[in-house]
Amino acid sequence: MAQKVKYYRSALGITMLILLVQACGIYSFTGASIPAGTETFQVNYFENIAGNRPGSTIEPGLDRDFTLALQDILINQTNLNLTNTNGDLVFEGEIVEYGITPMSATAQNTAAQNRLTITVNVRYFNVKREEDNYETRFSFYFDYPAEQQLYDIKDTAHGEIFERITQDIFNASLAKW
Repeated sequence: MAQKVKYYRSALGITMLILLVQACGIYSFTGASIPAGTETFQVNYFENIAGNRPGSTIEPGLDRDFTLALQDILINQTNLNLTNTNGDLVFEGEIVEYGITPMSATAQNTAAQNRLTITVNVRYFNVKREEDNYETRFSFYFDYPAEQQLYDIKDTAHGEIFERITQDIFNASLAKW
């Protein structure tokens, strides 16, 4: 009798697990919810137009670096293949802000801390599920001491900002967070 109960509990557990997996559809352990039949993604070049905005500056190579960072997160967190044309998922947009602002002051009325902010406008197109398409802005910042020059912290700052923005883009488009 006890053995039958164990058997039924095991069978019930397996059945519930199968139903749970099927109910979730295609789901990866990285958190991506990828529509059935989706095999490719495309990341178009993110042009840096931040210099057109008052208070923003142009940073050479920023557009290339951001485009590659977005491609990298999608390659690393999905099983989709990168393509240059006709992707099932398409990411495109512009870098619209790249600016430094003082965040706190000293007693001598000079900046004690600066903040580098990058804002990216993103358009996302999902060929398989057009209701998922969106256009929105993603922004993040990096604070650093005013005695340091941007040149000295640029690589670290860009790395942290890109990591946060690209993860936010991934979450909005594929993780639905």
